[in-house]
Amino acid sequence: MQPFRGIAMKLASVSFFIVMSSFIKAVSDRVPAGEAVFFRSAFAMPVILIWLAARHDFPAGLRVRSPLAHGLRGIFGTTNMGLGFAGLGLLSLPEVTAIGYAAPLLTVLFAALLLGEKVHAFRISAVVLGLIGVLIVLYPNLATATGPATPLAHAEALGAILVLIGAVFNALAQVQIRRLVATENVSAIVFFFSLTATVLSLTTLPFGWVWPTAREATFLIGCGLFGGVGQIFLTSSYRHADASVIAPFEYASMILALLIGYFVFSETPTLTMLTGAAIVVVAGILIIWREHYLGLERSRQRKAMTPLG
Repeated sequence: MQPFRGIAMKLASVSFFIVMSSFIKAVSDRVPAGEAVFFRSAFAMPVILIWLAARHDFPAGLRVRSPLAHGLRGIFGTTNMGLGFAGLGLLSLPEVTAIGYAAPLLTVLFAALLLGEKVHAFRISAVVLGLIGVLIVLYPNLATATGPATPLAHAEALGAILVLIGAVFNALAQVQIRRLVATENVSAIVFFFSLTATVLSLTTLPFGWVWPTAREATFLIGCGLFGGVGQIFLTSSYRHADASVIAPFEYASMILALLIGYFVFSETPTLTMLTGAAIVVVAGILIIWREHYLGLERSRQRKAMTPLG
């Protein structure tokens, strides 16, 4: 294990994904979400294939045992991506990032319901705390849309709802990935998600795709390339450090989102949004810490039960 290399790769993946989101936001006033999903997925595939070839994992690493399971993961992930991209056109980058933090919290609940994982009072309390933080982030957008409101307020409320629903599908995708890793190669999971997302995004072609300008095409192709590189860094990071070491650095995305939102898109965060986001981050770190602690306990118990000699 090389934890510092793993952390560096995780931070690199977070940076690439935030820049990718910024590219999507930059063209969201004209390019529909379905078209953005197509470019994000299609132009990530060559990057992933080059990576697999460099690892001598092509084509052997693309063998699958359960195509339907990959398809289900693709549906969940593509829906999350499309809703998130739509939200980027309606909300600030930090708001989308903060609401997206609901996904790991919901993953805990779905893993308990769908996978039968044991969830004790501590983690349930942390999930509830995190969801309260999400509600704090959501409240201003939803409150201003009730009753007489401006079109902008209604658009922001719609954006908040779309991103939250996207977080639900993200959590379902994470649960499906947990099922897949038991029998499937990680390389296959990464590649076939991009392939599935590319195919599914084409179903939105009749609903208002536009011919991108040179500037828009540059951003759209860039989002695919950056997304592919980000995925490679993310996957590679878990080879060099435990998940409990790497996971907290996901929240560095909020710092980057705030900086890019302020300096690139002139988005000033509100105190309410920052407060809610901070609560969600604390809840997420508590869950990660608890998982790490339980992992150490299980390791100690196994060592204690191992006969000597």
